Amino acid sequence: MTDPRDLTDAQLAAHLAYSAGRILLELRATGTLEGRALGDAGDRAANEYLVAALAELRPDDGILSEESKDTIARLSKDRVWIVDPVDGTREYGEGREDWAVHVGLAVEGAPAIGAVALPGRDMVLRTDEPVSLPAAPQRLRMVVSRSRPAAEALAVAEALDAQLVPMGSAGAKAMAVIRGDADIYLHTGGQYEWDNCAPAAVALAHGLHASRVDGSPLAYNREDTWLPDLLVCRREHADRILSLIANA
Repeated sequence: MTDPRDLTDAQLAAHLAYSAGRILLELRATGTLEGRALGDAGDRAANEYLVAALAELRPDDGILSEESKDTIARLSKDRVWIVDPVDGTREYGEGREDWAVHVGLAVEGAPAIGAVALPGRDMVLRTDEPVSLPAAPQRLRMVVSRSRPAAEALAVAEALDAQLVPMGSAGAKAMAVIRGDADIYLHTGGQYEWDNCAPAAVALAHGLHASRVDGSPLAYNREDTWLPDLLVCRREHADRILSLIANA
């Protein structure tokens, strides 16, 4: 087995995302916890693994994790790892498969490298190994929140006559566009940098469009980690969708 210290950044991101996913699956398989308690335990276990591994293997880089106390130290770094140990904690605790592990690397604020593990599907999508995108169907499909689809997303879906596909985590939704289960992921309900850094990096590496809903680039490692909206879609659909959003 390759020593983790010899891995490239992209290989490391994929290795860490996959390994954290295995930890989470093994924890869930014990059957000793469920629901919120399982989600909380999973967040802690995966976060401890990811933060410790990054501190050891990339000691000069900054780290921003949903499950760790943020510090201003990262703001002086050009390279910052942005991780979400369990994206879709609710889905993980419910025994579903639409949850993810995000390991992203922002370089000078851009989503440069990333891996999104979908442990329930035994899959890791990554920036250094892009896969071919399936052909888009005649009727487009839009992934939306299982419980609270954003009004803007519903309006755009209606204008496009797009089929709605309810799904859990942000990472699972973004990766659904790559996997061919959806064609559009439009989110305006509020997110943080860890929710979309790795998914955005992976989407861009696969030739997809990924931006804010006003078309501006996604920017990371800011003092305020709130990053409320996101559009991931095929490039040929982006202009029309952005125009519809502006009028929604």
